[in-house]
Amino acid sequence: MHFSDAQLQQWLADFFWPFVRIGAALAAAPIFSVRQVPMRYRVLMAVLITLVIQPLIPPVPVVDVFGAEGVMIALQQIGIGAMMGFVLQLAFNALIFGGQVMAYSMGLGFASMMDPINGVQVPMVSQYWLILAMLAFLLGNGHLLLLGSVAESFHLLPVAVDGLTRAGLWGVVSWSSRLFAAGVLMALPVIIALLLINIGMGVVSRAAPQLNIFAIGFPITLLAGFLVMWVTLPQVMHGFGQLVDEALGLGADLLRAR
Repeated sequence: MHFSDAQLQQWLADFFWPFVRIGAALAAAPIFSVRQVPMRYRVLMAVLITLVIQPLIPPVPVVDVFGAEGVMIALQQIGIGAMMGFVLQLAFNALIFGGQVMAYSMGLGFASMMDPINGVQVPMVSQYWLILAMLAFLLGNGHLLLLGSVAESFHLLPVAVDGLTRAGLWGVVSWSSRLFAAGVLMALPVIIALLLINIGMGVVSRAAPQLNIFAIGFPITLLAGFLVMWVTLPQVMHGFGQLVDEALGLGADLLRAR
């Protein structure tokens, strides 16, 4: 059995370009990119996913992988995959930001632990929300939706030298403001409740100066914060789900509007 150079180049291109895009998406997406997952497992996962979806994607151009044009195509595939994973990462970072705002309002800004996704110290409230969000994401088959979006991206934006435009990159930057808006919106009930409690304690301290408000103020704000967190948890998870759907839809819209 003999194989020509053209056949070998075609087989290599059919596998390599999708593998690069899928690998970049997994490296930037939440849960898949946690530091506890070894790099070899991520590469093996990208290889298996590529082998599964490779027969379903449009034909890719036969280009020398190690040539100048091949390098440009590889950079485009890395950019497309990283964009899809990064947009979804912003939805998780909105919870982290909201948890930080809430923790500072409750007086828990000093209580922090290591975030397994980003590898930095975050408040305990942010970590609590992040763990629930990861479980809800997996329970709602968010990882399958992400892989489906990556597979669909090969039809919306086939492998070629041209890929993401400046307008598409600017769309990602503009949407990143949703991180702060969504985070503040999730923490707003706790902020308002604690603000009213602080106002009430200020009035009490003026009316009865002999009371030690500083001794009872911290336990009250802490208990009230946890109570409001428990009451508003369904709304927070519902808002997070809408933010994930919006992030996945944004990735598809940016690929359509190239």
